[in-house]
Amino acid sequence: MKFDTPATTNPIDQLKVIGKPTDRIEGKLKTCGQAPYAYEQHEAVADQAYGFMVGSAIAKGRISHIDLADAKAAPGVLAIVTADNAGKLGKGQYNAAHLLAGPEIQHYHQAVALVVAETFEQARAAAQLVKVDYVASKGEFDLASVRDQGVEQKEEMPDVTHGDFATAFAGAPVQFDQTYTTPDQSHAMMEPHTTLAAWKGDQLTLWTSNQMIAWSVGDIAETLGLPKEKVRLISPYIGGGFGGKLFIRADAILAALGARMAGRPVKVALARPQVANNTTHRPATIQRIRMGATADGKLTAIAHEGWSGNLAEGKVEVAAQPSQLLYAAQNRLVTMRLSPLDLPEGNSMRAPGEAPGLMALEIAMDEMAEQLKLDPVQFRIVNDTQVDPVKTERPFSQRRLIECLQTGAEKFGWDKRNAKPGSRREGRWLIGMGVGAAIRNNLLMKSGARVRLERDGKITVETDMTDIGTGSYTIIAQTAAEMMGVGIDDVVVRLGDSNFPVSAGSGGQFGGNCSTAGVYAACVKLREAIAGKLGLAVDQAEFVDGQVRVGGKTVALREAAKNGEVVAEDSIEFADLEKQYQQSTFGAHFVEVAVDAATGEVRVRRMLAVCAAGRILNPKAARSQVIGAMTMGVGAALMEELAVDKKLGFFVNHDLAGYEVPVHADIPHQEVIFLDETDPISSPMKAKGVGELGICGVSAALANAIYNATGARVREYPITLDKILDSLPAMI
Repeated sequence: MKFDTPATTNPIDQLKVIGKPTDRIEGKLKTCGQAPYAYEQHEAVADQAYGFMVGSAIAKGRISHIDLADAKAAPGVLAIVTADNAGKLGKGQYNAAHLLAGPEIQHYHQAVALVVAETFEQARAAAQLVKVDYVASKGEFDLASVRDQGVEQKEEMPDVTHGDFATAFAGAPVQFDQTYTTPDQSHAMMEPHTTLAAWKGDQLTLWTSNQMIAWSVGDIAETLGLPKEKVRLISPYIGGGFGGKLFIRADAILAALGARMAGRPVKVALARPQVANNTTHRPATIQRIRMGATADGKLTAIAHEGWSGNLAEGKVEVAAQPSQLLYAAQNRLVTMRLSPLDLPEGNSMRAPGEAPGLMALEIAMDEMAEQLKLDPVQFRIVNDTQVDPVKTERPFSQRRLIECLQTGAEKFGWDKRNAKPGSRREGRWLIGMGVGAAIRNNLLMKSGARVRLERDGKITVETDMTDIGTGSYTIIAQTAAEMMGVGIDDVVVRLGDSNFPVSAGSGGQFGGNCSTAGVYAACVKLREAIAGKLGLAVDQAEFVDGQVRVGGKTVALREAAKNGEVVAEDSIEFADLEKQYQQSTFGAHFVEVAVDAATGEVRVRRMLAVCAAGRILNPKAARSQVIGAMTMGVGAALMEELAVDKKLGFFVNHDLAGYEVPVHADIPHQEVIFLDETDPISSPMKAKGVGELGICGVSAALANAIYNATGARVREYPITLDKILDSLPAMI
């Protein structure tokens, strides 16, 4: 199905199942331990062995010699994989570095060997006996020192110039110029990267933790030199990904190589320190923001210039991207530069671009508002735009940022905020409020599904879409139930298998909208097939309560399958609407903090998110996504930072003892408001994404609240005590 005209009234608009706050249908399985993750596929294949990865002890250089004698002689050892015996390996499209190193080393903890043994403990013990001699080379590990070597990435983020920024900025009555930094951050997902691999002849099957099945089938085939049809990926349950499992990592390739060499299935789980240094992370950024405005607060010029680092074949973090679209200004300069670093690969992490970019931009907006003596909410409203600021002929399909800000301000009690920093106290605590606007673009990806009417009248949906804890099973079941006129309990959803039709996959905030649109397309075909079987006109047919009705005639849905199941398959393909309209989601975050007047300790007291993100398919799941994202925003603001050893080139705090993330005690009451919205330009579902919007702008709202409480303006994340103490008001 091609989606090339705006959606009109369709069966989804019945809202009998769609739009209802529905419990996760796989929730009980997960809470009862009956949802097997990749490492827990104990019954999938017999005689499983265990692999343990050996990571490089240097960040850059080469291997001069590997001594495997002691490791091979260790109890239980079945095989040891290295680049010397693995055979010729390619490199997938989505990998910046080779997943098995040798002799060249590209980053710390790059895999150099896999030890396979009868038990996990034997594999781990033997891995400590692998002796590797290295010749280290000088590497670059500090973004600030290589900032000026950055180059434009024309494919990912070409420079955006509109009007004459330099002239407009120089002539602006009010000017602003500041630089902000965000650190390297880890996905720190609950489930590490894990894979079970098994060969049957030349057919490879991987049970793995992966967000994008089709992408990864292609990269595994490319890396191992196999035809795609010889690779099957199965990933029914995933314990968190946040972008860190968009691509295959060393666990998948090493498990496949280990299984081939050992002649039996092999499972590999990366240890937590290996997750931090071997897999991807959100790269650090340096961002300079300049604004020029009239005395009444109208922006006339805005420049957002950013730098991030990565390996030679890595990608830039597009942190300056939000400044292309969020605010009006006739003159604009938006650039990102990629600087060479020899740290582990930087790549997508929840809301790549917008999340770190808004950490800077939304502090800058507050600083400029104060300079103009304007309320921060009103300053944002004054600079709203209903068209793409660079391509003014291109309107937004929906843009309700002003309503998000106004609704949030009213609900949060913004009128009680004192604009003077440090002026509100409750005993020892300084109290402050902050706001941050949110934007995340609505990305569209082709997505397919197969839908089947079974003999008993139940509906089965099959698609390689994954559920990374976002509720894919449930919203897909809701979509099929709505389209086919059955209850959600009469729908069976099967996900995460490369034998199923290719979906959008889970990432970029496109998964929910696009995967359900693909199910919608398949259900349209199934409705046509069923109507044909029953001799009914499909354009007049109503599918309701397990029946098909046309005029006064009613036939049970199962009648169409009495002689055999009825199957339909289709994909949603998005055409030119996204070129005609800018499609984005918007939000506003409000945060209240209390800061200890003596110690600088920050406690988050209240949080509110107001979101405009198209039709909300399942408000319960959507709220969970947003409050989870808000929690990640708190972590990014106050504690999350991968500390770089700038001499040896690795992340020092590579476990959850040293890499701090928020815990329950850090998070207060969180409230989420979804504006009642549909966007017919987006898809037949009239939905968008919301899972990444929830993190956008949160950290800046918190930073702005800290400033309002204390007068401490911190431009270097995370906002730790040492960055606040010197700016605290004098003790009374």
